[in-house]
Amino acid sequence: MARVHSLKYIVSLTCSIALNLLLVGMCMHKRWQQNWTQEAMAEAEAVSSMSCSGHGRAFLDGLVLHGKPVCECNMCYGGSDCSQLLPHCMVDADSGDPTFLEPFWMKNAARSAVVVAGWHRMSYEFSDGSLISEELKAHIRSVHASVGNAITDGKYIIIGAGATHLLNAAVHALSSNASSSSPTKVYKEQTEFFKSEDYKFNGDTSMWKNDSSKSSFIELVTSPNNPDGHLKKAVLQGQYVKTIHDLAYYCPHFTPILAPADEDLMIFTLSKLTGHAGSRFGWAIIKDEGVYRRMLTYMDLSTYGVSRETQLRVLKLLKVVLSGNGKAMYEFGYNTMKNRWSRLNKVLSRSKRFSTQKLKPQYCLFSQQIRTPSPAFAWLKCETSILEGGSCYEVLKAHNISGRAGSLFGVDNHYVRLSLVRSEDDFDLLLRQINNLVSLKNNHKRVTTTSTRLWQSNESTLMLPRDCSWNRSLLDLRIKLETLYSNIVRSHANIGLSFDLKNL
Repeated sequence: MARVHSLKYIVSLTCSIALNLLLVGMCMHKRWQQNWTQEAMAEAEAVSSMSCSGHGRAFLDGLVLHGKPVCECNMCYGGSDCSQLLPHCMVDADSGDPTFLEPFWMKNAARSAVVVAGWHRMSYEFSDGSLISEELKAHIRSVHASVGNAITDGKYIIIGAGATHLLNAAVHALSSNASSSSPTKVYKEQTEFFKSEDYKFNGDTSMWKNDSSKSSFIELVTSPNNPDGHLKKAVLQGQYVKTIHDLAYYCPHFTPILAPADEDLMIFTLSKLTGHAGSRFGWAIIKDEGVYRRMLTYMDLSTYGVSRETQLRVLKLLKVVLSGNGKAMYEFGYNTMKNRWSRLNKVLSRSKRFSTQKLKPQYCLFSQQIRTPSPAFAWLKCETSILEGGSCYEVLKAHNISGRAGSLFGVDNHYVRLSLVRSEDDFDLLLRQINNLVSLKNNHKRVTTTSTRLWQSNESTLMLPRDCSWNRSLLDLRIKLETLYSNIVRSHANIGLSFDLKNL
């Protein structure tokens, strides 16, 4: 009997030990499986914790010095921690790099983070043989339904490496179906670069509005318009006309949503929606299946789809956009752009020599309220009086502001486009330089006016009686000093000199 109890005890003990070993093994295996995410998290946290004085960022794929990531400084800042403001720096207001939304994504870092395993989506295709995630397409449709800026029901969605990639795919698809034997006429840079025999650039749309030939046209409608932010409609009509609607800026950050767009071919881009220009992701919403198939062929042959890592990141970002009431990102973006537009115009209002485009408040269906302007760009005009035979672009460049010349948009030299969508540092630097420019021009005008009045007074003194109390020699000295100062301002606008003439 004792032997039986002893045997049961041994069996029970053995089973207990085996079970514990199994549980420990499972726990260790699970911990080993999760270890790669913990390491990735620690690596990302170490980089994100670097402040770079608030004027730069460190990145996982950035340079490394002595085993540590290096700060990448914002424009016009330098030093190991980006704390040094560089003097005489050229302010970049040319690039449309949309980093103004960076603070929003920093606040939502955890919800928007993506951890990608080494084995993630190694195949060319998804399991259904396609090159686009069906879940991602569903979220794109949800975003448009939430904002109300485009109708996607019953339409096809295709993705590409940014709007430019999709634009060229659309031009290819539409021109390859043209009934005319001559090249299809389209509008500009990329079409000239690729030198296709199917299509060629043919100037501004207005030139062909009354064309009676049977030439095939592809009109590109950018709405809101780049650079002035006005909403646009197609100009050309007829059976030989195809239209592509570039609606990249038709977002609540930049314009009131007046109605959902319902065009045959519409192009959008992530860079303007969420600010992630570096992800190179855009999408087209297409009504005609034939056009969709031809665009799909173009995308397959040119890139064979958008990278799986990009699609995964975009999916995560759109989930954040749609979370809560689906308005947090748009409200942040709108308030930022509205504030910048207001601050810029407040500075420019001090001078009659500069002006920007006129935009009126409008009712927005998305916010359900009247929205004041919040454009992505300022379409700045320099009056003739300050051009002195040059261009507005040159006037700004002389004061360390690099904009985009009006000639690139087909207008005269009075205009230059200034980007308002860059980082807060970039905008603050731009505003400072604009303020200096306005102040200098105003001061120059005041000095010139004062000198003119003095010369007029001098001429009148010649008629004064001999017993006049004016001191001619003192007046002549003052005139000479005023004239000298005026000439210095004209020839050396960047030199800060002043004379105290009040007590002469």
